[in-house]
Amino acid sequence: MFDEPAGVGKMRGPRLRFLLTAFALLLAVNAAHARPLHIVAFGDSATAGWLVPREHAYPAQLQALLRKKGYDVTVTNAGVPGDTTAGALRRFDAAIAPGTDIALVEFGTNDLRMHVPAQRMHANLNEIVATLRMRGIAVLLIGLGRLNLSEVARANGVPYAQWTLPPGKYRARDHAHYNAKGYAIVIARMLPQVEELLKRAARK
Repeated sequence: MFDEPAGVGKMRGPRLRFLLTAFALLLAVNAAHARPLHIVAFGDSATAGWLVPREHAYPAQLQALLRKKGYDVTVTNAGVPGDTTAGALRRFDAAIAPGTDIALVEFGTNDLRMHVPAQRMHANLNEIVATLRMRGIAVLLIGLGRLNLSEVARANGVPYAQWTLPPGKYRARDHAHYNAKGYAIVIARMLPQVEELLKRAARK
């Protein structure tokens, strides 16, 4: 057998440790990128799914649709019936868990019902959106029915979806909230916006 050149044995230990460390770091990076993306649907009864089974509410339907399209994603339903923009601020940290990538924000209808001044409602929404963005969370703002929040979205530089459906067959038994079919329609309309946010989040 040939003898090893001088110094090779000494180099083998440090070099092996370096290679093992680099491989472990590579695995850690890949694991971080491979984790499921986390969407939080943050809203009131329209998000919670009033008068429909939980699995027919829009967060559950959206999760099922995205997974069917091949996305590794979890959609959390953080909707609370009757909630307002002020209530959303109070429960913000409880609703938006660490690791959230995208927030779908749907508030304001109950503010209108309670005659909250538009200026205050918009200020609360601005604070919600700004705090999300400060935490590195992408935002899609949603306006429901006659509540148009496009100016709030534009002022904060976030995409906007307007949910509008005619009365009748797409409504729950209270004739106000959406039923499962209604949710399926508004989800399909905003799906391209959600997919764009997912693609951006995956590139982080």
